[in-house]
Amino acid sequence: MGIVSQLSIIHLLWAAMVFCQYEDYDFEDEYDEDPDHQHPYYFNPNTQAEVFRFPFPVECARECFCPPAFPLSMYCDHRKLKTIPNIPSHVQQLYLQNNDIEAVPAGPFTNVTFLREINLSHNKIKFHMIDHGVFAKLSNLVQLHLQHNELEEFPFPLPSSLERLLLGFNKISQLSGNALEGLPNITMLDLCNNFLDDPVLKEKPFSNMKNLMQLNLCNNKLQTMPPALPSSLMYLSLENNSISYIPESYFSRLPKIIALRMSYNNLQNIPRNTFNLPNLLELNLGHNKLKQVFYIPRSLQHLYIEDNDIEIINVTLMCPSIDPMNTNQLTYIRVDQNKLTVPISTYAFFCFPHIRTIYYGEQIGNVNKSTQLRTPVFRRLLTPEEYEEAEDDQTYDHETEEDHDAEDNYFHPYFQ
Repeated sequence: MGIVSQLSIIHLLWAAMVFCQYEDYDFEDEYDEDPDHQHPYYFNPNTQAEVFRFPFPVECARECFCPPAFPLSMYCDHRKLKTIPNIPSHVQQLYLQNNDIEAVPAGPFTNVTFLREINLSHNKIKFHMIDHGVFAKLSNLVQLHLQHNELEEFPFPLPSSLERLLLGFNKISQLSGNALEGLPNITMLDLCNNFLDDPVLKEKPFSNMKNLMQLNLCNNKLQTMPPALPSSLMYLSLENNSISYIPESYFSRLPKIIALRMSYNNLQNIPRNTFNLPNLLELNLGHNKLKQVFYIPRSLQHLYIEDNDIEIINVTLMCPSIDPMNTNQLTYIRVDQNKLTVPISTYAFFCFPHIRTIYYGEQIGNVNKSTQLRTPVFRRLLTPEEYEEAEDDQTYDHETEEDHDAEDNYFHPYFQ
């Protein structure tokens, strides 16, 4: 009886260790190749992996490493592998990134039942080298990394259990009509740095993804806003395309948008109520061709409109009325590399009582000559006494590079 009790205690301790396994592997920063461009963001829901109890010893492919402390994971990354090793049936997390794998055959996945996450990023996989249905058979798969490969098409079919799919830095130029069907649980889809254009999206491939919260379409070939996005969307990344216009009513069906990034496009005019969104916190329209500002919602905290053609900031357009009971939440504005000749009117501090930084940086003159406004940065509202003292001392609060970087990366690529 004593032996049975000891075995029971050992089993409980082992189960607790597995349950507390650290689930997120360090995938590296997937979008650090161009520091001048803002990173796409990632929403990472805190999901709890199911624990499958199995007897010791734990099986592991000889090419890989299975930590005794994390028996549900198999690490095969950075090993110059050209093929996928056989996967033990108990594995839940499989890490195969940064290898020379060219194909995904069905064989290694034959007896895999509990696999929840696969990382095949930074390999050489092509669409026609993926066995048909190899992923679709994995009924517990929730996360699939295939970024930095050589995929020409969307890798369908996929299991309905999938929640996060990363396909950035491939060569995807087409989405077949049924490529995204049968994926009701997708919350995050990354298609940045591919070859998608407007005709590819005419069939409205995202319209039925009712749980989609984050969509990354940066660095593609889009000239118009993607059609029929689901109302569940919260994070939208469209940087580095060729979009020139946003219809005024475009976001009326997207009330949950929290962060919108559209830097490095061809935007020239913004209809007045385009961004009348109740939950918007970050808006990035830097590196476009805007000539004037626009209405911003009271919820907005960070606004980026650097490197445009703006000559004057009309605060009344941004803030047509003041409501003491519902104040604007704006704290940071970046307006460098425009054509401003005078600072923003002090009326901005009445409209935006929470503002902490207005980053002017250098302004571009009419003859491409850089100029710098006398007061480059406001950190906070000054009392009359503090303002007079600052004028007498001729000391101004200059934003450091570290401060600027911290503000510019307000939303980290990974939301955890």
